[in-house]
Amino acid sequence: MKLPYRTEGKDRIDRKRFSIILIRPENHENIGLVARAMKNTGFDDLRLVGLIGLKPEAYRTAVHSQDILEGARFSATLKEATRDLDLVLASTARFRKTFSILTLPEATDAILHYPSSTRIGLLFGNERTGLTSEELGDSNFVFFIPQASRQPSYNLASAVLLTLFSIFSRSSTEYVSQAPKPLPRKEQEDSIGLILKKLENKGFIHETNKLHVTGMVQDLFGRIALTERDRRFLLALLNKAVD
Repeated sequence: MKLPYRTEGKDRIDRKRFSIILIRPENHENIGLVARAMKNTGFDDLRLVGLIGLKPEAYRTAVHSQDILEGARFSATLKEATRDLDLVLASTARFRKTFSILTLPEATDAILHYPSSTRIGLLFGNERTGLTSEELGDSNFVFFIPQASRQPSYNLASAVLLTLFSIFSRSSTEYVSQAPKPLPRKEQEDSIGLILKKLENKGFIHETNKLHVTGMVQDLFGRIALTERDRRFLLALLNKAVD
């Protein structure tokens, strides 16, 4: 019996609206393997933060996926790389007290919760150091990929492949989006920044709790994935309660 090797039928998830974002990757062979994982699962928008170019090693491992490397976007900062996106999900290998953590299946469910027009970024950190707390704060959701043991964590390319396959494997299933489309990520960040500023001016945020409270606020409003309606309500509420 001949086994199928590719999915058939109409995809329910437009993979063109996804961006895979690597922050400060050190091993260029890993970048090539990430491109290969993207090609295998039908994704093609690769964004690289903290790099200005690629070494030959990346092209050597990007078997039949060199076009993804050739089309990669380079950004100096994470904010620059995500400014045209609506929702950002960040992968982490470590649990953080400040941030709520989803499993990969839960993160996939969260993606399916939003309209098909929502532009989504999948964020992966440096192979050795991962993502900083500040970078996690620039995302809406933080997720991890379950594994049998605590160490070692998944290789960067493996983590990307598992994440993309989780989405790819759901692409032919029926789903109904329930949540309204979020604001563009930059507008979400500006709104969160304004909320933090108001809390700081009121004295609720001060030097001794600033790091902790800022992380809590970013996590809370990141998970909300602010819509235009949310923004209007929150700012009206804060103007009444804080000013």
